[in-house]
Amino acid sequence: MKPQPKAQLPALSLRERKKAKTRVAIQRHALRLFQKQGYDETTIEQIADAAEVSPSTFFRYFPTKEDVVLWDNYDPLIVDAIREQSEDVSPIRALRQAFMTVWQEMSEEAIGEQFQRTALVVSVPELRARALEQFTGTVQLLAEVLAERTGREPNDPAVRNLSGAVIGVAFAIMITISENPTADIAKLFDDALAHLEAGLPL
Repeated sequence: MKPQPKAQLPALSLRERKKAKTRVAIQRHALRLFQKQGYDETTIEQIADAAEVSPSTFFRYFPTKEDVVLWDNYDPLIVDAIREQSEDVSPIRALRQAFMTVWQEMSEEAIGEQFQRTALVVSVPELRARALEQFTGTVQLLAEVLAERTGREPNDPAVRNLSGAVIGVAFAIMITISENPTADIAKLFDDALAHLEAGLPL
């Protein structure tokens, strides 16, 4: 089955660009405050004040404080990158190459924020719980794009198993990063997927 070309999305309107910038700004101020004074000690009112928005505006972008940590826009980028991989590439190799493509395009600031978000998710119980909920949706998203590549259905057990294994690898990496904040996330993830591709030998 041939990979699908990347969808050509319409250019964002000025309003949409402003909304996207506001969302990113709120998250960055939140992460800065979490690092400075702790997650539990930081209030939504403090985040809103730092981002120069009202608490009601905060809630329009992030329904809860947990959401301001968990939100990112990388899943659709990775899905597009998977769809661009050659049809002769195996599903796991397509995932590896797609992840590296997206990672290499991230700024140093974005990479630093990814480290911080990961450490928060691992260390804060309510964030861990919400992340597990979020992973359920990510398993389904991966299953859909892998099904496209293989000509199977997203609910095919083999497709779902592979998607779940990838998310399991991602969660294991999160724990490693929390223990070693200077770890190379890209190498960790690529090595982990290579291990998965090899059948998880011990």
